[in-house]
Amino acid sequence: MKTKKTSKRIYLDYAATTPVDKAVITCMLPYFNKNYGNSSSIHSMGVEANKALEKSRNIVSKYLKCSPNEIYFTSSATESNNWALKGIAFANKAKGKRIIVSSIEHDCVLNSAKWLESQGFEIKYISVNKDGVVNINELKKLMNKDTILVSVMHSNNEIGTIEPIEEIGRLCKERGILLHTDASQSFGKMNLDVEKLNVDLLTASSHKIYGPKGAALLYVRKGVNIEPLIHGGGHERGKRSSTVNVPAIVGFAKALDICIKEMKTEDKRLIKLRNKVIKTILKKIPQSYLNGHPVKRLSNNINLRFDFIEGEALMMELDDKGIEVSTASACSSPKLESSHVLLACGIEKKEAQGTIRISLGRFTKDKDIEYLLEILPKAVKKLRVISPMNLKNC
Repeated sequence: MKTKKTSKRIYLDYAATTPVDKAVITCMLPYFNKNYGNSSSIHSMGVEANKALEKSRNIVSKYLKCSPNEIYFTSSATESNNWALKGIAFANKAKGKRIIVSSIEHDCVLNSAKWLESQGFEIKYISVNKDGVVNINELKKLMNKDTILVSVMHSNNEIGTIEPIEEIGRLCKERGILLHTDASQSFGKMNLDVEKLNVDLLTASSHKIYGPKGAALLYVRKGVNIEPLIHGGGHERGKRSSTVNVPAIVGFAKALDICIKEMKTEDKRLIKLRNKVIKTILKKIPQSYLNGHPVKRLSNNINLRFDFIEGEALMMELDDKGIEVSTASACSSPKLESSHVLLACGIEKKEAQGTIRISLGRFTKDKDIEYLLEILPKAVKKLRVISPMNLKNC
């Protein structure tokens, strides 16, 4: 007999998306039904919309320590990543056709690279170690005179590992190679300075930081030659056409402003909760493991692997108890395939399938963590009892 599903709801999938903060919603509302002008129009309402747009651009540029004119708003991190790879590839193909990406990038980067390969570009992949850190020596060997772009994410969306982007940036700069980083998971959680990071392009997204879906950005360093991905009326200084989504961008900037103000205290709070979960689970549940770097990881990321069970089954068992987690990236989890990130870290397919990702956020309470720590060991034990896998030593 199936256990009745609880009405309790504890959301622990903040890496997939975040709820929109109430202050963000309040900030956005006037731009739907009051100051709803097109930011490209020169009448009064259009001018007001454009002022809101440029104010938002200034908030973002101040955080990234760059010029406002280096910020281009897009609809999603997927669009920004597609634009970064394809735009740089086609604008710079006369210089060379080699593009290097890490083996643990988000699917939108990997699939963009795969498509570029079909268009005659040469794609090379950097391996990672068991913690998901890119192999710097391998990267050096892959760089040659035909290399025009390197794309390595700032932090991984599945295992939370933070990559050595500053070091990679120095290597690229020395060789005259452009560097793109997908900072969607880091943005708003830690200080990001594009000069210190030595990056030429950077991707970030609104819905990862308590802002609305439908707004994101691509930072493009001044002087970098990039082809537009979307052609039309010449919005965003001729680089990204389409009527500008002013309400969403205003919400994006407000969400970032809140993150900046709360960053230090929130970072400490989340690290404390994160470490408590990791320490307790690894101690209480035999044959459980942490995926990703033990220290150099996002403050809110917990990626755990359990022998003898399927991650999908564990996710559903937790969902029945009111706890919402994921098995991998939210973009790829419906595929029911082993995570390419975990496989790249050297984890065997069977082991990788026993993984769940727990990601914490602004509205995660101490009592939520206590409930998780009560339910998770019971859920693992229950699934292991009925598992057809080898239960020896369990």
